[in-house]
Amino acid sequence: MVPRMLYRLCRMVRSSVGGGYLFGVKIAMDEKAQIQKSKPEAKWSERLSALRKIPPVLRMVWTCAPEVVVLGSLARVVVSVVPVSLLWVTRIIIDAIDRHIWYHTALPHMFWWLVALEFALAGLSAMLGRVLSYFDTVLADKFTRHISTRIMEHASRLDLTRYEDPLFYDKMERARAQGTDRVMLVQMMGRLIQDFIGAVSLAIGIGFFSPWLLVFLIVCVVPAFLGETHFAFLGYSLSFEQTPARRQMEYLRILGGSRESAKELKLFGLGPFLVGRYKVLSDELHRQNVGLARRKLIFGVFLTLLGTIGYYGGYGFVIYQTVIGALTIGQLTFLAGAIAGASAGIQAVFTTFSGIADQALFLTDLVDFFAVEPTIRSKPGALVAPRPIRQGIEFKNVSFSYPGNRRKILSGINLRIEPQERVALVGENGQGKTTVVKLLTRLYDPTEGQILLDGVDLREYNLEDLWKEIGVIFQDFVHYEMTVSENIGVGRIEDAHNPFRIRAAAIKTFAESVIQKLPKGYDQPLGCRFEGGVDLSGGEWQKIALARAYLRDAQLLVLDEPTAALDARAENEVFERFSELTKGKMALLISHRFSTVRMADRILVLQKGGIAEQGQHDQLVKDGGLYAEMFELQAASYR
Repeated sequence: MVPRMLYRLCRMVRSSVGGGYLFGVKIAMDEKAQIQKSKPEAKWSERLSALRKIPPVLRMVWTCAPEVVVLGSLARVVVSVVPVSLLWVTRIIIDAIDRHIWYHTALPHMFWWLVALEFALAGLSAMLGRVLSYFDTVLADKFTRHISTRIMEHASRLDLTRYEDPLFYDKMERARAQGTDRVMLVQMMGRLIQDFIGAVSLAIGIGFFSPWLLVFLIVCVVPAFLGETHFAFLGYSLSFEQTPARRQMEYLRILGGSRESAKELKLFGLGPFLVGRYKVLSDELHRQNVGLARRKLIFGVFLTLLGTIGYYGGYGFVIYQTVIGALTIGQLTFLAGAIAGASAGIQAVFTTFSGIADQALFLTDLVDFFAVEPTIRSKPGALVAPRPIRQGIEFKNVSFSYPGNRRKILSGINLRIEPQERVALVGENGQGKTTVVKLLTRLYDPTEGQILLDGVDLREYNLEDLWKEIGVIFQDFVHYEMTVSENIGVGRIEDAHNPFRIRAAAIKTFAESVIQKLPKGYDQPLGCRFEGGVDLSGGEWQKIALARAYLRDAQLLVLDEPTAALDARAENEVFERFSELTKGKMALLISHRFSTVRMADRILVLQKGGIAEQGQHDQLVKDGGLYAEMFELQAASYR
């Protein structure tokens, strides 16, 4: 009876106390599944310094669910002291039974109350295990939602140049992954508290009988801890190194199965080529992963054996002490369970702490991402954008080059746009036309010079207020996979639910004719991503985008190739109303079609980062310069 009870007790303690260790190992294995190419291993000082990344994350956890954190922590404290309490009560019960059987002494008058207490403690442990599982699920969901929202908010504030930097883009992609994957860190912090209190309580019980036995257990666990942390860092290094390769694989995966690339994929026979590139990358990552896993297996077997020696060495010592009469059966039961629990608990504490330190390494990009501040932002006390604009916009000796690149895209540009003037920009590809637009809209700041609005530098105005006065349609405008009404409404969020203004914008830009053909009209979802969506042709999408820009009711209308996807008839319809669309506004028009730009009040010709010519269409043709040459080349194709 006693051996069977002892066996069941040991299994129960292993389950309740050792569960965190098993869970911790699972977490480590899941993380190591991501690792790829090894880097030089970090010093312990570097790994410990990574723990400084944890407090900001803990503040995020507290912010997203303070009540869940408090209740979960209290539940973990209670759960952590249940095993030692259960073992202590069991020791008293078994010793009472032993004396009753062998010495015929009466059972203590509290005996059955102790049995009931043992049952209650076991039930409490099982119940709180379910409660903790619930709290972990709720906290994980709240944290994931909170951190994902924060990443979206912060990303929307960053400079456009950040998105054009591959290194930063890699960092941002890692931050996105870390934002959701670091839910494990939150759970591990809770497990560390629980495992630490549980291990300490059991260790005190062991130390009460034999301090040297406790020291022996700890010494046997430390090598396994050091081994785990060593390989965990190699995993982080490998994961860091492989971010670019994984991005390439993701791109190839999307390219090989997207609607946009399907036509060329079939006609050009690109399937085997893309699959081959994907396999080369994935095979290399697999080789690196398996190599690290093999090394971990070899060392892990040896280190695990040390931990097993620690447990069974202590267990054998306790049995010997019982055989020679130094310990009672109840004490044997207590110590056997305490050794099993403490051994697993100490390992769990070390492993969980190591896991947290390694998870902290993965937090680097997330914390660094949030630390990046936009350089293009409003100054304190920034000015409100003028309405109406009275003096217009002026570029004064404006030059621009991308960060880290000395080549100037624009060099010493000087130009002026008067109120209600329509200006067109023309030039060969790569001459800086779109860069002028991005500077004018303050998506970029000039490297040199100034851009003035009513005589005041753009940097002095409130950024959000300035953007409200600018309506833009880029050549690569976004196809929002939303309803027609929402596609137009995003141009001016304040009017997103104003059907009258949305329809007026659609009518003005000829988008109404497209919308009338759709089954659900303005409520029709567009695109093929979601069920019930209807895709549009390029020209139809462009009419929706024009309506979006027009709805903005801005003082400056910027049209970057606004009719590039329209056929000749549709283009003519749009520009028949060009004067009406831009009435009372400044307009900046970029186009390769001279039938379009000739309607502007003034045409600027960009070449080699500067303004080579400017004037009206007829005058520029008469002058016989670069504009005339480009016009003749285009006109010749229609003869």
